[in-house]
Amino acid sequence: MSDLRIAGAQMPRPIEAPEIHEAGQGGETGAANFMGSLKEAIGHINDAQTGASQAVDALVSGQSTNIHQTMVALQQADVSFQLVMQGRHKLVTAYEEIQRMQI
Repeated sequence: MSDLRIAGAQMPRPIEAPEIHEAGQGGETGAANFMGSLKEAIGHINDAQTGASQAVDALVSGQSTNIHQTMVALQQADVSFQLVMQGRHKLVTAYEEIQRMQI
């Protein structure tokens, strides 16, 4: 009873700090790092969504009877997606604030 782990569920990975490099001409290195990080994050979110979808399909088709693992996968995918949407909202808000600045 002391071990409350769910079979097949993975612990979330900690967020790693990105490496900081000197910017090249026009900040190209910074933009490339940002794009790479963004693509990687979106890839992880997509993997979580795909895994949750596969878990639901397996549960519905009878290949799996572990509803707990399915619900954990769904919640992980949902929280990951909400995190990305909050980040998007912050970026859009910052962009709009910059547009309102007077030069």
